[in-house]
Formats: sequence, structure tokens, C-alpha cells
Amino acid sequence: MSVVALDGVTFGYGDRPVVEDVSLTIESGEFVGLVGPNGSGKSTLVALALGLARPDSGTAELFGTPAHRHGDGTRVGYVAQQSTRQASEMPVTVREAVRMGRYPHVRWRFGEDDRAAVAAAFDRVGVADLADRKVAELSGGQRQRVFIARALASEADLLVLDEPAVGVDAESRTAFYDLLDRLNDEGITVLLVEHDIGVVTTRTDRVVCIDCRLQFDGDTAAFAESDALSRAYGPDHRPLEHSHGAGHAHESPREESS
Repeated sequence: MSVVALDGVTFGYGDRPVVEDVSLTIESGEFVGLVGPNGSGKSTLVALALGLARPDSGTAELFGTPAHRHGDGTRVGYVAQQSTRQASEMPVTVREAVRMGRYPHVRWRFGEDDRAAVAAAFDRVGVADLADRKVAELSGGQRQRVFIARALASEADLLVLDEPAVGVDAESRTAFYDLLDRLNDEGITVLLVEHDIGVVTTRTDRVVCIDCRLQFDGDTAAFAESDALSRAYGPDHRPLEHSHGAGHAHESPREESS
């Protein structure tokens, strides 16, 4: 059973399609990078995959069921755009935020299994020392780790991150992507929406590039050699060599939304 299965999905506003006739399948255990220029439909495609929006045509399935009917929120950890900024207004501690991930599992009250799951999430993400601090007091990189811990506490099988490191300093970004690598090695499926092509080509195993329509879907080596970037970003695009500590890869112009 595929984790995500999109078949010919189209979605738009009025007569203007944002995503047009895109088919995409993500299997369990994959680490997929989703790229495309500003306004290309990346966030919309994520919303369709998670059932947050319904396609005008085509079908979207999540864990084998229609995405908009998928009711098991424990299986998906979603870190949306601007979540780091919104976290600056969260009046809760890190412990309380991570415990929220267990709420779908709780029947009557927090039990031993719930406390063990929260403790394990703290350990896996490395935020135990922050447990009593307010989320609003944390740096951007620390907040992102808290969101991941919350998803792990819910026992998520799929992590979806929509440009999670915008506004996070370089050192924290590297540590954050190292964490995603480890979680993927442990079997968690990761879908990463990124504006930084260097991150995608050095960190993920597979690249999906869209610009309303699907421009490329394949492994990172083939993507680097393809003309997908020029087709998606335009003929004037000139990739740059960009280092992320794990080698060199192309980098596209920075974008602020999708």
C-alpha cells in the first residue's frame, strides 16, 4: 500500500489551475523532495495529498483511503509553512506541546504508554533539556525540533514538512536535516517541500519538480542532469554550485511561498 497516491489531480481557482493533471506515488520509507518556483503549486499539492483540499478532478489517496476521508491523524506529522513564526505565540511549554501529539491516542487520561511515547520522542529529537521552556522562547531550529517531536509522539508514519527551515540559521538547518536523515533511516517516510535545491539534491533520495504540471520525478542524480530546472524556473535560470557539507549541488533562486 502506497503512503500517498495521486492520480491525475487537478485543482484551481476559477479557470486558473494551480495543479494540473499530476500523478504521484510515494512509497513507505522514501525521502522525497518537492521543488518548484514560487507559485508552482507545491503547497497546494501537499494539501491535496493530505486531504486538506479536494481535487477538482483526479483522485488523492492517503494510506490507501481517499485523502479527504482519512481520519487517522496519528499517522501524519505535518509542519506547515510559517509554523515557526506562529509558534512565537504559543503560550505552552515544550512538554505540553509534545504531549499534544498523544491526544488522539488518549482514551480517558494520560497513561504510561502515553508518557513513554512522549519521553521517547524527546530522546529521539534531542529536546529533553528544553521540556520546561516555553515554545515561544525557543529559536527557530529548536521549535522545528519540537514540532517533529510532537509528530513522533503521535507515532506518525509520514512526516510532511513545507519549507521548514525558512528563517533558521545555517548551523541549526544542518542539524535539522541530519535529524530528518536519521528518522528516515528508522523507516519514517519524509516528504520535504524546499526552495533550496542544494538541500534536496544532497539530502533526499528522489526529487519531484512541479510548475503546475509535473516537470520531473526521479532520483537526485537524474534530476541534476535533467533540464527540469530550466523548464520549471525558466530558461534564464542558472544553477549555482552550493555546499551543504555533504557534497555540492545546484541551488535555485530563493522563494518565499508556493
